[in-house]
Amino acid sequence: MTSPSNRGAPVSTEPRINDRIRVPEVRLVGPNGEQVGIVRIEDALRLAQEADLDLVEVAAQARPPVCKLMDYGKFKYETAQKARESRRNQQLTVIKEQKLRPKIDPHDYQTKKGHVARFLSHGNKVKVTIMFRGREQSRPELGYRLLQKLAEDVAELGFVESNPKQDGRNMIMVLAPHKNIKARPVKQDQDDVVETDDAAE
Repeated sequence: MTSPSNRGAPVSTEPRINDRIRVPEVRLVGPNGEQVGIVRIEDALRLAQEADLDLVEVAAQARPPVCKLMDYGKFKYETAQKARESRRNQQLTVIKEQKLRPKIDPHDYQTKKGHVARFLSHGNKVKVTIMFRGREQSRPELGYRLLQKLAEDVAELGFVESNPKQDGRNMIMVLAPHKNIKARPVKQDQDDVVETDDAAE
């Protein structure tokens, strides 16, 4: 019968180590990854103590469970460092957005292209959105050609990661920086979304 005190208790994600491993035998892996074989838990704990290491259960679902001799404190520290580094790299991947109209003025186009080029040079992806209005929706090829032209104009800085596709009244394309361009922090101001002028035609 389940003890009431165990109900609703959080499931630990920490592996069992040393005396908390309560099975008769384990498949033991040495500190350098060498296979020791199936040994009694008492022998595995003794080997860990003699080597001044911890016995860590690395595959609890295996039969018998797989345990490894390691410095668990060092292992936890290195795992935390890797997770922190991974999060830091993920945060650097920013998607900026640039909105255009299919009948954009040449001067406005140069301005918008400059924004896209700057975003790519900072190592950020750019979602380019063509906004169609009214009768413009019957001419999707105008937006497609404009996106193709933009992709060609910034080809030195980035490439088309997601080809132009219709999304309701908009057409969307995603540009990504070339791998040799490293992401760097960009001030979170009006660079995030640069909209086109919405003056009525």
